Amino acid sequence: MKAESAVEIRVAEAHEAGAIAAIVMAAYAKWIPLIGREPMPMRVDYDKAVLEHRFDLAVDAGTILGLIETVPHPDHLWIDNVAVAPEAQGRGIGRMLLGFTEIRAIAAGFPELRLVTNGAFESNVALYTRVGFVVDRIEDFMGGKAVYMRKPLQQT
Repeated sequence: MKAESAVEIRVAEAHEAGAIAAIVMAAYAKWIPLIGREPMPMRVDYDKAVLEHRFDLAVDAGTILGLIETVPHPDHLWIDNVAVAPEAQGRGIGRMLLGFTEIRAIAAGFPELRLVTNGAFESNVALYTRVGFVVDRIEDFMGGKAVYMRKPLQQT
């Protein structure tokens, strides 16, 4: 395993939509048996999404390890998706992408980050809580629970 310092974060390019989709499919596949359906990120048209949203990629020696998809709103930066390739999970890639996005959001003047995750994805809820997100609300969604979370940001 390489040192984490070898991992760089860069903005995705349109031609990488297929690689992005492949990582999302692989990362979310483990949740299908738990919720009985494909998670919502597996249903996205990434050719379209990569043109409409910002994707930042964690890359090591030319290999995409993970991604974070964001959408700006007037009062927050929305995190639409965080996905890490299964073989790169456990290396802190998700935390790295979240930290990078937080710094970028503060620099752009956003007062907070927001996201939603499936309540059944307990490890995701735990990660977001560890990095400072709090539950804003929980709503019924497709037979489960959608957990809306936010993280207020300290402007410097």
